[in-house]
Amino acid sequence: MMNGTFLGPTRSTWPESNWTAPQEFIILGFSGWPPGLRVLLFGLLLPLYLATLAGNLLILGLALAEPTLHTPMYFFLGALSAVEVAYTLVLTPRMLAGFLLPPGGQAVAPSTCAAQMGLFVALGGSECLLLAAMALDRYLAICHPLYYPQLMTAGLCWALLACSCTGGSVLAVGLTTTIFQLPFCHGGLVNHVFCDLPAVLVLACGNRKLQEHVLLVACLLLLVLPLFLILLSYTRVLVVILGVGDAAGRRKAFNTVASHLTVAVLHYGCATAMYARPLSSRSLEEDKLVSLIYINLTPLLYPAIYTLRNRDIQGALQRAISQRTPGTAHEAKLT
Repeated sequence: MMNGTFLGPTRSTWPESNWTAPQEFIILGFSGWPPGLRVLLFGLLLPLYLATLAGNLLILGLALAEPTLHTPMYFFLGALSAVEVAYTLVLTPRMLAGFLLPPGGQAVAPSTCAAQMGLFVALGGSECLLLAAMALDRYLAICHPLYYPQLMTAGLCWALLACSCTGGSVLAVGLTTTIFQLPFCHGGLVNHVFCDLPAVLVLACGNRKLQEHVLLVACLLLLVLPLFLILLSYTRVLVVILGVGDAAGRRKAFNTVASHLTVAVLHYGCATAMYARPLSSRSLEEDKLVSLIYINLTPLLYPAIYTLRNRDIQGALQRAISQRTPGTAHEAKLT
């Protein structure tokens, strides 16, 4: 059974006659914590969730409505915000509801658990690949500015977006199908706030080494390789920025690259720390606590980073506000 740290053998010792699929999974979440503490966490995390939704929807709306932002960079930024909105909608409402439910956890059907896991992997994987596409866009814009308009066309932007979403979805279907075809002999108690891959995998029987290898290969394909390409692209970009142009141009390009690189490091750093580890060395209680950061805090940082460091977004926001304020809009016309 599961008690925080999984220390099971590499192959289950339970007889195969006991390998059964649970009729339902129980997401334990923080149901064992005192009720007052759970209500306090709900009160603290709900505003963060609403701020995350508002920030990402604001960026998406500006990217769609503001003509000056109809460029490849803001196309990908809008797509990234849309993925973040879907990501938080999949995970956060159920997690918040878990704080207010009676002790014992939330019972979900296996199909619901699989759907939640699949959507989480698909959206997280799509975000990883979108960050790589954004790195490619910045590399072409800064390192090959003369050919950039011919290279980064609208068709290529849509193709990269489609490839990112397709790649994340294919990996999600493969991983989720593989995991939920496994037999389970450790019950259906998921010691997490949602049906996360490691928390469900520790309930499975069979060859644990094979299960770990599947998870690590997926991490290699989705995390390590794209991160290496992103860092390689931005290294080349930084070399070019420091070597050419005036101080103002270097500062603007550096601010843009710094925002992208900060988000990429945050996203890949959290994901690698969470999933590129063997099951035998995990503490599910620690994973559950860390999930509060990457579910609630990290998505909030993304729109903050892009809006605070991006003058184009700030200018578009000011114009949008002035258009909805008659007095301000009239003053702008007079000036």
